[in-house]
Amino acid sequence: MSALFCGRARVGGRGHSRIADPPAGRQAAVAAVLALALATPSLAGPLTYGQALERAAADAPEVRARGLAVDAARAAAPAAGQLPDPELSVAVENLPVSGPMAGSFGRDEMTMVRVGVMQAVPSGARRRAERQIAAADIGVAEMQSQITRREVRVAAALAWTDLHYAKRRREALDEVLAALEPLWDAAPAAVASGQDRPAGALSPIRLKAALEDRRSALVAAEERARAELARWTGEPDPQADGPPPEPVLDEGRLRAGLEQVPTLRAWTAVADRADAETDLARAGRQPDWSFELGYGRRDPMYGDMVSVGARVSLPLFADRRQDPVIAARSADARRVRIEREAATRGLRAALEADLAEHRMHHDQWRRARDVLLPAARDRASLETSSYGAGRAGLADVIDAFTGLADARLETLDREALVVREAVRISLTYGEDPQ
Repeated sequence: MSALFCGRARVGGRGHSRIADPPAGRQAAVAAVLALALATPSLAGPLTYGQALERAAADAPEVRARGLAVDAARAAAPAAGQLPDPELSVAVENLPVSGPMAGSFGRDEMTMVRVGVMQAVPSGARRRAERQIAAADIGVAEMQSQITRREVRVAAALAWTDLHYAKRRREALDEVLAALEPLWDAAPAAVASGQDRPAGALSPIRLKAALEDRRSALVAAEERARAELARWTGEPDPQADGPPPEPVLDEGRLRAGLEQVPTLRAWTAVADRADAETDLARAGRQPDWSFELGYGRRDPMYGDMVSVGARVSLPLFADRRQDPVIAARSADARRVRIEREAATRGLRAALEADLAEHRMHHDQWRRARDVLLPAARDRASLETSSYGAGRAGLADVIDAFTGLADARLETLDREALVVREAVRISLTYGEDPQ
């Protein structure tokens, strides 16, 4: 934004003293201090828009927590589909409890101490389904991590944009206050000279108080934006540095890449898990096996014994046990796909609505920048000239500069809204950077 006046007052003259050159020793000391300051890292270094996004995506606690969830899912995956742990059995078999050999371990040939090992072997379909569930869990965790990363990037981008424009609004209002400073001092003189009524001296006071109130609100908004940016970047006192991103959107690319948005890809991962759950339910209709090997230790006079056995589950009542579960899992898988379709439609509608809002606000910003602000600037210039020629009162000049301040802040508000929307839309619906 241009300054309020075309020219600036020249400051100078013989009244200004010249700063004496420091001696050589002092120059060396100053140079050493400057070198030390340059070598010391600043805790509140400025952040460009891109640096803020990178810092948030890499350092936000939410992103790191989701990364650990992905690591946990990957760490658990190798255990899926493995055989259960073998079982060890120890038993005393055929011990007489009545008759002449009651309580004797060696007098009956059937009495033995038996040690056995049993291994359960679930069906191959069940084990494959378990591996599919583990793989789907990894996919869901990865998509949730990408969603969180995108949300953090959006939040950091909006915080940086808010901080950038809050600072610009405050600086613009400071320029207005500085430009109006001579007029505050001129108000009592205008009353004293009879050019204005005594009550007219109160108008500048009220206007200055109102502008100071607006400045306090802008300072508070700047601090809120700085606190929000510190939350996402980890910087204790971040400063928004550099230009804001261009508020230009590639609408065709956004529409074409909508299917790659992590929100929809997460639904795909959830659907894959629902399919794996259905396969696991269907695997219940296939028999599971278990095998056992036992060694029986008897009295030496009889000799030891070895036993080998197998067990198999019999899903004979599938219509009352397995089939209802299969039907439930299948319905759940269909539900997930329908919900994904609903999410796709909702996301597409939200994109079109956001693009329409962005186009409207972009047009409003352009009109404020190209029409309203130049008109307010011209009015302030004309009223200033008229005041200097005695054809306008002080109240007219103050009113014109108040209108210029409103126009500047309104233009900045509209620009901030357009940039904010462009940032949110591009990061929400655009491709996720890897």
